[in-house]
Amino acid sequence: MALLNSIFSWIMKKRMHQIELFMKYPHDVQEEWFQSLISTAEATEWGKKYDYNSILTPEEYKNRVPIQEYDDIKPYVDRMIKGEQNLIWPSDIKWFAKSSGTTSDRSKFIPVSVEALEDCHYQGGKDMISIYCHNQPDNQLFTGKSVVIGGSSQINNFSPDSYYGDLSSILIRNLPFWAEFKRTPNLEVTLNPNFEEKIEQIAQITIKENVTSLAGVPTWNIVMAKRILEITGKDNLLEVWPNLEFYGHGGVSFKPYREQFKKLIPSENMYYLENYNASEGYFGLQDRSDSEDLLLMLDYGIYYEFLPMENLNDEHPKTLGLHEVEIGKNYALIISTNAGLWRYKIGDTIKFTSLTPYRFQISGRTKQYINTFGEEVIVDNAEHALDAACKATEAIIKDYTAGPVYFKEGEAGAHEWVIEFEKQPSDFQQFCEILDNTLREINSDYDAKRYKNLALGFPIIHNAKANAFYQWMKSRGKLGGQNKVPRLANSREYLDSLLKSMND
Repeated sequence: MALLNSIFSWIMKKRMHQIELFMKYPHDVQEEWFQSLISTAEATEWGKKYDYNSILTPEEYKNRVPIQEYDDIKPYVDRMIKGEQNLIWPSDIKWFAKSSGTTSDRSKFIPVSVEALEDCHYQGGKDMISIYCHNQPDNQLFTGKSVVIGGSSQINNFSPDSYYGDLSSILIRNLPFWAEFKRTPNLEVTLNPNFEEKIEQIAQITIKENVTSLAGVPTWNIVMAKRILEITGKDNLLEVWPNLEFYGHGGVSFKPYREQFKKLIPSENMYYLENYNASEGYFGLQDRSDSEDLLLMLDYGIYYEFLPMENLNDEHPKTLGLHEVEIGKNYALIISTNAGLWRYKIGDTIKFTSLTPYRFQISGRTKQYINTFGEEVIVDNAEHALDAACKATEAIIKDYTAGPVYFKEGEAGAHEWVIEFEKQPSDFQQFCEILDNTLREINSDYDAKRYKNLALGFPIIHNAKANAFYQWMKSRGKLGGQNKVPRLANSREYLDSLLKSMND
């Protein structure tokens, strides 16, 4: 196994030279991908509609093709699901990543082409390992197996040749042989649609394996880890898997879960690496252990545009190219991809922390924020405030969500939070005060609305009982896969549903 580990590590590290090239020549790489995408799709129905054959520059492209949201491409998706091809991309598209999003219960089906699988999603997974091997040359990753918690996939009802499921399940079902060889448990268990049954099966099987790495959304990995400790009677995962050394995580911010993982895996040598992989594409990787910033991956078949948040609701919003972005500003991410998404607004916001190379942080969602009173609180603000409150009161958060309390006659509005703690704060009132004060420090709009409680009163914060979020997600059929707890909402849809669930 040591020889195999050395061979795999050598292969993975070869990729670092190519990564260094796009870091050095980012604009050239993006220009090449722009030209490649346009020329590849010019004979599709979409390409003919917008006369891709005559588009020569990104500016012509922006002027001709409007920014798209899911409702704009849905008619094409519906046709592809029924078997039509060459609509938005020339190669056959048979897989669709099902996503409910984080602000709507309506399902979305994102097309996943062969090129998107091979050159984007799988390349991102390989690059994550390449970066790890490069940063940790003495790793023993390939001497053991990886545990990946996926979703479920199934044949849809429209065509025997088109399939849908969580992105994670699509990736697992189509894994190359070398990746399948190092994964546990088997495909049948991994894709079991019954999440609770799947967790039990994974726990029973993997406690007998030499597991060296984990991958997936932190929320569901914690559920699995706790079940493993219940079964084995051990205090932490290293007592079950002594060679565990690496966790590749994504899907949600790691901040609320960091302290829980430190308890589950009490080792300074455990290596954590974040990835930014969505149904629409693989966008970023954490390439340095001493920074949480993500490197923008520029050679995955994606052409990027960036929409300043202050222009989000303009009638004809102007996007910026990579060479025009600034550090510290929030941008909505607009992508054109090798799966036929054209100037598609995915709903995520980012802010750059470096321009040489291009590194960034995920700052939130275009629709996941609270701005009922002009306070413009985004997920990034919430995460910073919660982190400060946790550090001051030695608390550990398991899950949270927040929304507005609307004006009543003679009363100011407020923000209402539901927080479930893994470890209770030493002083709950102090926790609440620090949360509020930190939001005021980092968000001037929130601070202005909080002035003398004129528009916003002190936040209402509920200390939720254990497993409140798990039971709520279960009641909504949202366990496992890439389902995530909605963090912020500009309405009370999720908040009222959760509070009702807690009181039933």
